[in-house]
Amino acid sequence: MIKIIALDLDETLLNTDKTISAANAEALRQLHTAGIKVVLCTGRPINAIWGYLEQLGLTTTDDYTITFNGALVIQNTTKEALAQSGLSHNDFKPLHAFAQEHGYPLDVLDFEQVYPLADLTPSVYQQMLKAPMTFTPTNFADLPDHLFSKAVMATDPATLDAAVAALTPAMHAQYHVVRSQPKILEFLAADMDKAVGLGQLLTHFGWDFSNLMAFGDAENDLGMIKAAGDGVAMLNGQPAVKAAANHITPKVNNEAGVAAYLQQTFPELLS
Repeated sequence: MIKIIALDLDETLLNTDKTISAANAEALRQLHTAGIKVVLCTGRPINAIWGYLEQLGLTTTDDYTITFNGALVIQNTTKEALAQSGLSHNDFKPLHAFAQEHGYPLDVLDFEQVYPLADLTPSVYQQMLKAPMTFTPTNFADLPDHLFSKAVMATDPATLDAAVAALTPAMHAQYHVVRSQPKILEFLAADMDKAVGLGQLLTHFGWDFSNLMAFGDAENDLGMIKAAGDGVAMLNGQPAVKAAANHITPKVNNEAGVAAYLQQTFPELLS
């Protein structure tokens, strides 16, 4: 039985203009009211998506969000962490050296703010994110000595294609590297994935992955799509995601593909 519905945001739940359609919102609110948990899964911090959580009514004491692509499981209203993991300053040394050698930008994120690395090529991440987060330009050597959630390389798609091609086997072993958007390449802890955070949340409620339905479209959604009892790829999703999924939505994200699939799956709960 499905007890949690997990949803990626960009090009999945959201339209291309970054809004949730009325059809998607209504279907998810009805299922939430019926007792099925709705969990947004994103690389963003919770304050950057608070408007979406309010729109969906995910503001009860039992509502959680998977943020930083699995590194932080957070209770929506209290902002208390259920689970948290990440990378140290030292863990980023090979990545910083790689970016410095090739002339790539990097932003390093903890769980509160973003540190654009001032000793590297300037980043466009702040302009792309458009979120209420603090950006503090910092040299790599001066980063604080605490836990970080991930690093992000934000630049044009062709440059990221070259960066991916230049990554060494050692770097792939050290980081979980995912292309979350055409202009964003993310570097997470080697074992970090949205499925990690969802597994921790399922355990918290006494459930397992057979109780999970997960929607996604991109490379950083593959883990949860593969792990879920029902992994659902968007019709507009990447070929590898579609190949890994149990099902594919009947419509694309801009046509409320999530709601269309939910209506097929839960006809008794959706009027």
